Amino acid sequence: MAWPDLRVEIQAGGLWVDVTADTFTRRQQVTITRGRADEAARTDPARCQLGLNNKDGKYSPRNPMSPYYGQIGRNTPIRVSVAGPTPRLLLDGSMSGTVDTPDAAPLDIVGDIDLRAEVETDWTAGDLNQTLIGKWDGGTNQRSYALRVFDGQLQLSWSPDGATGGLATVPVPTLPDRACVRGTLDVDNGAGGRTVTFYWASSMAGPWTQIGDPVVQAGTTSVYASTVPLRIGSPDPSTSPPRTPFAGSGYRFEVRSGIDGTVVAAPDFTVLAPGTTVFVDAVGHTWTLQGTAEISDRLIRFAGEVSSWPSRWGVAGQDVWVPLEASGILRRLGQGAKALDSTLRRRIPTDPNLLAYWPMEEDRDATRAYSPLAGVAPMAVSGVEFAADDTLPGSSPLPKIGTTSTFSGRVPQGPDGVWHVEYVYNLSGYPTTPTPLLELRTTGTYTRIQFEIRPDNLRVYGISTSGDSSSTTLILNIGPTTNFTQSWNRLQFRAQTTGGSTTFWCQWITIGGGGFTLSTTLPVTAGHVTAVSCAPGAGLDQVSLSMGHLSVLSALTSDVYTFADHGFTDETAGARTLRLTQEEGVPLALAGAGDATPGMGPQRPDTLLDLLQQAADTDGGILGEARDRLALRYRVRASLYNQPPTLELDYQGPGLAPPLDPQDDDAGVRNDITISRIGGSSARAVLKEGPLSTAPPPAGVGVYDESVSLSLADDDQAEPIAYWRLWLGTQDEIRYPSVHVDLTKAPQLADAAAAVVEGDRITIANPPAWLPPETIDLLVQGYVETFLPHKWDITFNCTPGRPWLMARTDDPQFGRVATDGTQLAAAVDADDTTLSLAVDGTLWTTDPVNCPMDIRVGGEIMTVTRITGAVQDRFDRTVTGGWGTADTGETWTLTGGATSDYSVQGA
Repeated sequence: MAWPDLRVEIQAGGLWVDVTADTFTRRQQVTITRGRADEAARTDPARCQLGLNNKDGKYSPRNPMSPYYGQIGRNTPIRVSVAGPTPRLLLDGSMSGTVDTPDAAPLDIVGDIDLRAEVETDWTAGDLNQTLIGKWDGGTNQRSYALRVFDGQLQLSWSPDGATGGLATVPVPTLPDRACVRGTLDVDNGAGGRTVTFYWASSMAGPWTQIGDPVVQAGTTSVYASTVPLRIGSPDPSTSPPRTPFAGSGYRFEVRSGIDGTVVAAPDFTVLAPGTTVFVDAVGHTWTLQGTAEISDRLIRFAGEVSSWPSRWGVAGQDVWVPLEASGILRRLGQGAKALDSTLRRRIPTDPNLLAYWPMEEDRDATRAYSPLAGVAPMAVSGVEFAADDTLPGSSPLPKIGTTSTFSGRVPQGPDGVWHVEYVYNLSGYPTTPTPLLELRTTGTYTRIQFEIRPDNLRVYGISTSGDSSSTTLILNIGPTTNFTQSWNRLQFRAQTTGGSTTFWCQWITIGGGGFTLSTTLPVTAGHVTAVSCAPGAGLDQVSLSMGHLSVLSALTSDVYTFADHGFTDETAGARTLRLTQEEGVPLALAGAGDATPGMGPQRPDTLLDLLQQAADTDGGILGEARDRLALRYRVRASLYNQPPTLELDYQGPGLAPPLDPQDDDAGVRNDITISRIGGSSARAVLKEGPLSTAPPPAGVGVYDESVSLSLADDDQAEPIAYWRLWLGTQDEIRYPSVHVDLTKAPQLADAAAAVVEGDRITIANPPAWLPPETIDLLVQGYVETFLPHKWDITFNCTPGRPWLMARTDDPQFGRVATDGTQLAAAVDADDTTLSLAVDGTLWTTDPVNCPMDIRVGGEIMTVTRITGAVQDRFDRTVTGGWGTADTGETWTLTGGATSDYSVQGA
């Protein structure tokens, strides 16, 4: 196929097969749809529609004569690509996918070192320990140096002796998907220590921006001269978690001896031919691709799955084809998905030392308490009111235990000498008579251990034989304290035998904060727990008790209850998105800094996609799909601010195709916003004045209200979110819902247009005279692209981009403060060179460093090139022509009367 060199591949038998020659464009063009229509909509699964010529029947999965028989069917992977501008290295993150050059003397750097890597990868990929470049083999104690990304941290590792390691880290800032990162090690900083400094740039050419502060550590160091190869993606399975090659694209890498020193390795994949397996870099090293590594110039436009293979044919049978509609991962994740269990129910079974566990989250009519663990029998219960208490954030409703309640469960045999019992409970107050909360049966000296709540304290007794008073020992006497009652608590009781003695620990953790621990050591054995039971009796006559999530473990400690007990309340939206996808084994690309997202309320049972969308709604980012692989992609809201345009169009130039239909309407107008915290209070933001206010026309547009419930950690979050949504909903400007780019007529725009993903910014300069004169500024929410032989065009779904240009104190453009008000003091014509202004409030700056700056005068944009300063009640400004009636190309001087000091904001 000619330009744009479209390639369609399906995965058959585990291999990618090129089926481009069978792509049937006579009846059906190739169409790819991604993203959403606007900011208010959810992202739909990406779709790719195309036809395959099936006259020989090879795309009929059940045809035994097909070469793909038994190899294609439901959810067969498919990908669509075009030729890109730059070859690059592709790594899939597997241990075998690396690029190596043998050890050589120049690579054996023992002093200062400078490592650089220009890559496209997931910079915040959870627990992945991804190596960019390194000379490192931990399994053979041949460690030298490595630059890597681990759990949102950029890390530089080195070893002075090949065995032990030095390490410095810095949080990864918000980076574009493709960026160059750099780490330098000064082994002797002249002050008795060593210094590691990190940087990033858009490419290897720089300029470099320092990331955080330099990491200064005590003691000088050196770097070991190992004998292993220098590897791009250097793996190390000996670490925990294992260091794996990064997953993504590699463009250029450098190793320098000394900071900004001599380049000793410089593999550049942008100059290689696709398919290259061996090459020599600029300083003479021979590099070899290993395993799954490959050099490619393909740009993946769609990666998805084919869920069905329908056959179609013409009346006479001349045409036989399969009209495919492949979908992204969102489709499969949304098919018949059930609600995820509570956070406690999901997390507790992940402890490898768990012997028995009963969540006790049954519905009201249950007669047994089920255990999710194989080999653990249901708990026998009576008189228990199931599903009666839904106040624990990390759990589905739990039972209430009354005066006639009993339950008991048998525990599979674990090792002797160490055990741990834990559960959650909520006791409304102290009973008036001693009341047993729980009893354990063990094979130790104390065959029974009882927890007894009393009017002002709690006691733990050990009963050794028959159970009469002479065989009962008070193990712990705890209290008085208020921790035991009127809130959800976790009660831990742990035992460990050492020699002839056993230490018992009793720990209370008040869920949400607080708690304490007491312990004692006695000359007894712990044995192992064989059963748990409860029969509180009449002591609960005047108080209520709720409980659940009872577990027995064969280890002293466990952290599976931690955070899960309160449903991960105050977890950021980015962290929740990462955790959920990791728990469910769903690949995720996180664009932007996940820790820059707001805290959320408790995670309640819901489907995975609804929980992920809940996080996106709380943050205000974009949940969608990765374009180059079968994975989700979440773009945090902060990453949408103040972006440089990914695609810059010119209305007067090639590429922009009709229709460009402006809409000056009320779609998206919201001027009365109520945000409610789920389970909490609400806040309201109303625009009462202005053209889009709630005032009746013509002063405003009337009421356009909206009420949204969000998962928030605190009630205080509701108000700023309400005002942010009000800001988005009251932008008084024309909308451009779609922008059509015909790349066939402007192939020079193909690289930039192909780089645009959801959330990117595009601009259109030089609009026609019948539109407002400023550059059209848009944010892309989705797009539809179509391919035919010799044809490629993209229609972007857009929303206004100007609301996302945010004030920043460190920004040369958006760090300026506007005056309270400036007006023309006298009318001007197109040939005037002086503007007289009246300023209400603070004066404009007279510092020439602030010029040039753009100002808006009556809808016209002018560029201020000189500020001559204020004289008494007047000031002069020199501007060069703008748009509209003043677009004369002449120099303008602004002169005005001032009422106070002032400054100005560039428009």
